[in-house]
Amino acid sequence: MTQMDFSSFLTSLGTSFLIFVVLMLLFSWLSRKPGNAVIYYPNWILKGLDPFEGGSRTRNPFSWIREAMSSTEQDVISISGYDTAVYFVFLSTVLGILVLSGLVLLPVLLPVAATDDNGKSAATTSNGIFSDLEKLSMGNVKSKSPRLWAFLLALYWVSFVTYYLLWKAYKHVSGLRADALMSREVVRPEQFAILVRDIPPVPEGQTRKDQVDSYFKTIHPETFYRSMVVTNNKEVNKIWKELEGYKKKLARAEAIYEKSKTTGKPEGARPTNKIGFLGLIGKKVDSIEYYNAKINEVTPKLEVEQKVTRKEKQQNSALVFFTSRVAAAAAAQSLHAHIVDKWTVTDAPEPRQLIWSNLKIKFFQRQLRQYVVYVLVALTILFYMIPIGFISALTTLDNLKKLLPFLKSTVNIAAIKTVMEAYLPQLALIIFLALLPKILMCLSKAEGIPSQSHVVRAASGKYFYFIVLNVFIGVTIGGTLFSTFKTIQKKPDSIVSILASSLPLNATFFLTFVALKFFVGYGLQLSRLVPLIIYHLKRKYICKTEAELKEAWFPGDLGYGTRVPGDMLIVTIVLCYSVIAPIIIPFGVVYFGLGWLILRNQALKVHVPAYESYGRMWPHMHTRILGSLILYQLTMFGYFGAKEFYYAPFLIPLIILSLTFGYVCSQKFYRFFHDTALEVACHELKEAPDMEQIFRAYIPPSSSFEKIDDEDYEYALSQVSRSGSFV
Repeated sequence: MTQMDFSSFLTSLGTSFLIFVVLMLLFSWLSRKPGNAVIYYPNWILKGLDPFEGGSRTRNPFSWIREAMSSTEQDVISISGYDTAVYFVFLSTVLGILVLSGLVLLPVLLPVAATDDNGKSAATTSNGIFSDLEKLSMGNVKSKSPRLWAFLLALYWVSFVTYYLLWKAYKHVSGLRADALMSREVVRPEQFAILVRDIPPVPEGQTRKDQVDSYFKTIHPETFYRSMVVTNNKEVNKIWKELEGYKKKLARAEAIYEKSKTTGKPEGARPTNKIGFLGLIGKKVDSIEYYNAKINEVTPKLEVEQKVTRKEKQQNSALVFFTSRVAAAAAAQSLHAHIVDKWTVTDAPEPRQLIWSNLKIKFFQRQLRQYVVYVLVALTILFYMIPIGFISALTTLDNLKKLLPFLKSTVNIAAIKTVMEAYLPQLALIIFLALLPKILMCLSKAEGIPSQSHVVRAASGKYFYFIVLNVFIGVTIGGTLFSTFKTIQKKPDSIVSILASSLPLNATFFLTFVALKFFVGYGLQLSRLVPLIIYHLKRKYICKTEAELKEAWFPGDLGYGTRVPGDMLIVTIVLCYSVIAPIIIPFGVVYFGLGWLILRNQALKVHVPAYESYGRMWPHMHTRILGSLILYQLTMFGYFGAKEFYYAPFLIPLIILSLTFGYVCSQKFYRFFHDTALEVACHELKEAPDMEQIFRAYIPPSSSFEKIDDEDYEYALSQVSRSGSFV
């Protein structure tokens, strides 16, 4: 990777900052307009709060900063849930690590590096130009220098700060999870249920329902309430989706008809549509009459199919309900059968989280799927490294001019050259990465995971390993190998020293990458320009009903599946370069500080959680921060070796300490994030729970209709979530 000169770096930084300021001012202006309230305050609107209460429409345009800063953790929990609060613990923890590290590293290491009088020749680039930024990096310190002790001790400081803050955060998040699960105010259906999979074949003369009931009544005679057998509801889903489609179209036609009475003749103009292919050909009919007729035709078909499904399409899994939280928690942690692949029991996810189509997948099938997915992900990581390394090498100006000589005259223009050096490699990388997350979500779902939050955690883990291996390692190694290939061919034994010496040269690339992420990325998130434009276009040209309007502005959640791995990439980059090039630390501080501020605003006013897992993402966050720290320590061990520093082995105890710390944290804290502690679950609710309501919470829309017998509920369960989405 060829280096960026100082003027290009400042251009990149200044332009990114200017874009951020413009986007922030746009947000301040646009968010005060009542017509945009559904874009900037959807969470408040859904909770029945008035975003402009008390004439605040004309308030200070930067009051959102004060509101975000003054909000408490309890505010976040009450509005956006425990998972969001835990995400802010993560941001605060990383911010604390970087601030405390920077307070020591910046005043100590920068003078040590800058005042070394013998580093210029060692840190020149291939064309002999010495970067101003490299004078402030470890690359400016000569080999075997006693000054390297300062960098080694700094590594110890960063590591111990990380241990302390991670331990403190783990204890805090465990307390938050306990508070949520022992709450006496809120009845959570999932705390009274367990998920049972791998049910053996039905004995002769019994139904699946009888089999499940008799099994759990025998084991839990005092606390068993009832069971709900999973059914193959594929056909019901199809008919229900068709019926819902007709209902939406009818509502749209009626809205168009009512509007025509105010814009045209008093009697209005009844809407029509063609019933052929895609509504483009065929007979023209009255839309209201046609959709009413279709609803009347499909409704009986749905009711018949529901009854058939509940009684004839039962599968090998069920939800079992208990009369108390502690009984359900104890059952979920117990081994029910002496054969591991029979009567597999886990805690039940929230009703809206269940991936019903995965519940029927058998034990060994799930194991096999998991291994196959791991192999596919490993292949994806390896094969993606090739194009990413290629892109990182090609998108440098020198290489572009070699490959595309006709561009030479254009890119030599000073202004164009500066902008392209500042942004081209980073933009190419960011666009390339945007293509991957959906693939990883699909692969995680294919493992047979039963809940949406678990799929998000699994996908985020895969994405983390991908971006660390491909972006951090791939960019560093790929760019260096490309530019030094001939040297390595002549002297193959020089590859380690060449790669090690390339680390400071890549610092400027990652500095601008981080700056682009926080200034432009967070600026776009705050301004919400893209959702705003889409909403107003849909409102003007497409949406006719209130339901369609709500669908157009509904914001979704924070998107942890990609957000957390993206943050982890920044953690990895900043940690790994914190000692090599300490100037990167302020950039990391700004990234996480600005992120905390802007996302606090978005969490309180914009995003709506799609699920609640009570902080189950935290152990994964903790492990990956620690993984980044260990990668950092290994990188520094290699770099000290390249610097011929004889005391580099002093880092080996630190690596062992990091592994030990991770093991101790896992043993002490992790079990509670996998299972509910009985001392937490035993707290009684203020009022006795309505068990029937808890039971019915798991019946999705496609399995219920107005006149349903109690007997039907015994079989009612489908493969569609309560939100109505099909999975």
